[in-house]
Amino acid sequence: MTSSTITDASAGPAGSDFARLSARVAAAGLMRRRPGYYLARFALVGAFAAATAAAFVLLGDSPWQLAVAVAAAVLHGQIALLAHDVAHRQVFRTRRPSAIVGRILGNLGIGMSYGWWMDKHTRHHANPNHEGLDPDVEPGALAWTGEQAGASRGINRWLNRHQAVLFFPLLTLAGLDLRRASLQGLLGANGARVRRRGLELALLAAHAAGYLGALFTVLPPGLALAFLAVHQGLFGVYLGSIFAPNHKGMPMPTERMDFLRKQVLTSRNVAGGRLTDGLVHVVMGGLNHQIEHHLFPSMPTPNLRRARPIVRGFCAEIGVPYHETGLVRSWAESLRQLKEASAPLRS
Repeated sequence: MTSSTITDASAGPAGSDFARLSARVAAAGLMRRRPGYYLARFALVGAFAAATAAAFVLLGDSPWQLAVAVAAAVLHGQIALLAHDVAHRQVFRTRRPSAIVGRILGNLGIGMSYGWWMDKHTRHHANPNHEGLDPDVEPGALAWTGEQAGASRGINRWLNRHQAVLFFPLLTLAGLDLRRASLQGLLGANGARVRRRGLELALLAAHAAGYLGALFTVLPPGLALAFLAVHQGLFGVYLGSIFAPNHKGMPMPTERMDFLRKQVLTSRNVAGGRLTDGLVHVVMGGLNHQIEHHLFPSMPTPNLRRARPIVRGFCAEIGVPYHETGLVRSWAESLRQLKEASAPLRS
């Protein structure tokens, strides 16, 4: 894989478990494109963006702007989810339109480098939860193993010691931290492989100028800063609420595995109840079906739900654990891992 591609693995050796599962999924027609779904979804997100911008301009100097900031945080989360689907070739079959739309959504839309994120996310999909290979479990303000926590120094050591309690407050900085890391990646840090760095930097600059210019033109300085804090803080929490429940607290294997087991054993599905499953699906952009997504990254989002019984039934046939739980339980399992990893520092 390269930074420009996050697509499905090959079916693997004839007769392998993943090859047999792939045949069942393909026979059900679940890898087919869903252009109507994505046209509707882009239209809805576009209408949401237009309504949010209109409310921002019309309200002017009003404390109700903080409610607009909350809406803007949700909007940015939904734009990020669309960029995610574009990156996985769920929307467009080829690289060029995916890259064009991805940069519009990522760089210009939310101020995060699409190319940098592609490189990072490709490595995550290749080896989820594998320490040293998956960038999403690299140590920093959070440590995912006792060894990582024991090796931490300075402010990170203090944060790691209290990380289970500080997890949600730290999420308020997640959006800003991702933007910082993406800018560093575009400037050549972290060995990120990014195409068209100059274009991406220009789009990031346009986003920053437009966003900050609008804030400080429409709002007085104090309210502009409050809007920025609420918007960016809740955007970080929203991103964390989408992505963290899917892998955190799941096994972090060290042994070699075949593709199917590598993806299933490190992923967790998040299920809603009979009345809330549809809402969970919309809020998480379909990534509540994380097992199916990791097995078939280019499967259109609306097909993931239909693939679930096929994948779950197949895993039961071959004796591979398939983990699915509710949203609250998923967070509890994630926080338990953080608490266990930091135990050596507290003792």
